[in-house]
Amino acid sequence: MHINKISIVGMVWLGMLLWLGLNVNHAVAVETPVGMSMTTSVDVPLGPGDLLKISVYGNPDLALETRVSESGTITFPLIGEVPVGGLTPSGAEKLIGSRLQSGGFLKQAQVNVLVTQFQGQLVSVLGQVNRPGRYPIDGKRNLTDILALAGGASATGADTVDLIRTRNGKTTKTVVNIVDMVQQGKLNEDLGLQGGDLIFVERAPMFYIYGEVQKPGSYRLEPNMTVLQALSAGGGLTPRGTERNVRIKRQLPDGKLETIKARHDDPVQPNDVVYIQESLF
Repeated sequence: MHINKISIVGMVWLGMLLWLGLNVNHAVAVETPVGMSMTTSVDVPLGPGDLLKISVYGNPDLALETRVSESGTITFPLIGEVPVGGLTPSGAEKLIGSRLQSGGFLKQAQVNVLVTQFQGQLVSVLGQVNRPGRYPIDGKRNLTDILALAGGASATGADTVDLIRTRNGKTTKTVVNIVDMVQQGKLNEDLGLQGGDLIFVERAPMFYIYGEVQKPGSYRLEPNMTVLQALSAGGGLTPRGTERNVRIKRQLPDGKLETIKARHDDPVQPNDVVYIQESLF
């Protein structure tokens, strides 16, 4: 049945997330596409728009809450403009501390930088996911981490994900089969992400069934699906339907439409239209 197939797709995704040790409920609770509040990870580079809370031990008058400018700088008391874009929070702490000391303002500066909002390091998730949007990189994040925040693939989502990344000025596209990656344990394909990366979940291949079936309509095409399985997805025959003389209308590469007399074990291809005829007896 169609409902069962959709349930199976959802179970595969849920199993994938649980297998990777991700808590789906937690992912739903913390997901906020832009401006999510959180603590920082020491290895996340700062970017424009990030909101910082800076304090200096023993000097409350130097406490500051500020946002990184588009040019990647902040303005700090006593030392003026400080370029923090691209630095990790710990790197920004060292830079501010060294300038306070070299300027003769403090003998020993213990600086703490806390990122309360990540705005500069965002990953876009588009296509057939339950919650498309832009998600902050709040530490080391892999492909499955961000997919979990986006709620996983929707019922119409494909097993494959397109990951578009720009590294050293070069843009590349990598296609990852998520279900195969988990089933085969290929965690080397669970690629790391950076701000500006784009994840796109394609629409799953579909087929269409009409005529004397209980539930005519469009359905997700499962791998190696046969005509008989397609008939089952459509809810089975009506009292007037027959399994004999099943026809498939298939579009050829040149755009022409071909009508095929199909057997029960024939494979169904993407965008096939399966027609179940009325019994003559």
